[in-house]
Amino acid sequence: MEEYDEPAAHRIGRRTYLIADVAPLDVDGVRTIAAGTALWALAFVGLLPFYGRLDDSGRVWWLWTCLAGFGLGLLGLEVCRRRAQRAHEVRGIR
Repeated sequence: MEEYDEPAAHRIGRRTYLIADVAPLDVDGVRTIAAGTALWALAFVGLLPFYGRLDDSGRVWWLWTCLAGFGLGLLGLEVCRRRAQRAHEVRGIR
């Protein structure tokens, strides 16, 4: 049977918080932003055949919201890529 070290404990007021000895995840957000951007694009393309119906019901803004989400996602993707690249350069990882 393996023995485990006790996690560090910090007492703040009446509460005790256990701190696990786990390395943080190296998440830069690029994949998340790319997936969201792709979903906005997919929603835009999916709504295009229904343009007439959307126009009749006064919901054309759904289409433009998808387009705006896609455009903002592209900007966010570039920001995340640059941030990730800078973080890797600082750490000396390429």
